[in-house]
Amino acid sequence: MTTTVRWGILSTGRIARAFANALKDTPGAVLHAVASRDLASAQAFAQEFGAAKAYGSYQELADDTDVELVYIGTPHTLHARDALMALKAGKGVLCEKAFTVNRREAEEVVALARSKKLFLMEAMWSRFLPALAEVRRIIDSGEIGPARTITADFGFYSEAGPEHRLFNPALGGGALLDLGIYPLSLSAALLGPVESVRAQAELGPTGVDLQTAFTLKHRGGGISACSCSVAARTPCELTVSGTRGQVRMNTRFHQATSITVTLDDGSSRTIPTPFTGNGYSYEAIEAQRCYLAGLLESPHMTHGETLEQMGVMDEVRRQVGVSYSADAA
Repeated sequence: MTTTVRWGILSTGRIARAFANALKDTPGAVLHAVASRDLASAQAFAQEFGAAKAYGSYQELADDTDVELVYIGTPHTLHARDALMALKAGKGVLCEKAFTVNRREAEEVVALARSKKLFLMEAMWSRFLPALAEVRRIIDSGEIGPARTITADFGFYSEAGPEHRLFNPALGGGALLDLGIYPLSLSAALLGPVESVRAQAELGPTGVDLQTAFTLKHRGGGISACSCSVAARTPCELTVSGTRGQVRMNTRFHQATSITVTLDDGSSRTIPTPFTGNGYSYEAIEAQRCYLAGLLESPHMTHGETLEQMGVMDEVRRQVGVSYSADAA
């Protein structure tokens, strides 16, 4: 890609830093501006990553006429507000997962992007990694037979306090929005849209889910069993099983560097699936490709998929008894 795209980044947190690093590995990407609620933080970030502009408010970045695409890396509860602000300013948007707190917010953001004919995509980086592409290839080849079942887990143990974003309901805390979106999104990508969901959870003192398990019935047939946790260190693997065998995205499946195929004849092989840099460049490349082509959404991470998955998480939260202030709006 030779055409330059000028990016703006909202937030200077961990995920924003990862994305800024990834832009170095993204052909045609220029980090033009960064914004934080703390100007000094934005200035330090801009100096570290070579951004031309640093702003002490998100609105200033949205109003910068040189910014073309905005990456939103703020807490979950601010995603809808920040995406709407950027879209109203005429910017294309790549918004970090979980896309919003609930489907109602997601629908509002998608509706505005469509009405203004602006590009919008959920930043589900794992959907664009080589490992998932290789799993798709294995499934499509028929090697494991028709795919019927997925098992996927994502969990780690956190000792953070109640004010930390993982446990703070005011920041959209809980395992589901932060981690459960991965097994949900990848399961739907591989087995198709979700028809129904059943869930169980363990809630913590702040009212958010410490760990959640949910099963998905897919419309085209097939079942997924998914779990997420901030209370246990789990294997973090995803396995797709068919009639003749299975393909597994190995440890830390959301950033897998290899997959393993095991067949009913007893044979097994591991296929390397390395990625460039920290892996976030693939979603940036896709966002730029779509933006430059004048697309409103990516065919590989559509608005419809994002809305459906936000709705599934709404239903999971309803079943386990987790709610946020945005749900009452």
